[in-house]
Amino acid sequence: MHIFYTPDIASANYTLNEEESKHCSKVLRLGIGDVVQLIDGRGGFYEAEISAVSKKHVDLKVVSSQQEYGKRNHHLHIAVAPTKNIDRLEWFLEKATEIGIDEITPIICDRSERRIVKEERLDKVITSAVKQSLTAYHPLLNPAMALTDFLKKETSANKLIAHCMDGDKAYAKDLVQPHQSYVVLIGPEGDFTAAELELALQTGYKPVTLGQTRLRTETAALYACFELNYINR
Repeated sequence: MHIFYTPDIASANYTLNEEESKHCSKVLRLGIGDVVQLIDGRGGFYEAEISAVSKKHVDLKVVSSQQEYGKRNHHLHIAVAPTKNIDRLEWFLEKATEIGIDEITPIICDRSERRIVKEERLDKVITSAVKQSLTAYHPLLNPAMALTDFLKKETSANKLIAHCMDGDKAYAKDLVQPHQSYVVLIGPEGDFTAAELELALQTGYKPVTLGQTRLRTETAALYACFELNYINR
């Protein structure tokens, strides 16, 4: 079945945008009467029938719908320093979306080698992964912000920070309970500075271990994503 992302769907009749219409009619060669699936990124999952095809637009008629399709029992927010090689960050976004994540914030740290990200490009990676994994919820990609500003944000979530420095650390399973909200900080390739770690601890973040080996930034972020999903399995 062919899947299309339709975030603005609001009625039983819907017209795909020009890009999706071209993909539907020209690439997939679908026509009137063919059935497709739609996801709105807010939990809505739809089956629709193609009712009309023009040069630039494909019209659909929704024949069935489900709300809260695949709703998760927890909320996971990972704040991760963008990697110097942007492909690695894109890989993380793709895989985390497939595994399950609700929110991502790129954080700029003292040792960050990349300080600018193209959010539109990254959001497209997420959208593609949403469609591939048949996920009705589209993870929220926040604008990049300085770590110091991120730490000022109020949250009732369980707050965790993964780092490579010496000190007492626990596994996430020993710090949190299932079916809650979590925010996890993942630093840049050179790790957080001691001052950044201290600031995070002062604002309520608890240090966690991600195992005995040193992980790349994107691997650490995906490890945290998997572990918290596993806790909520």
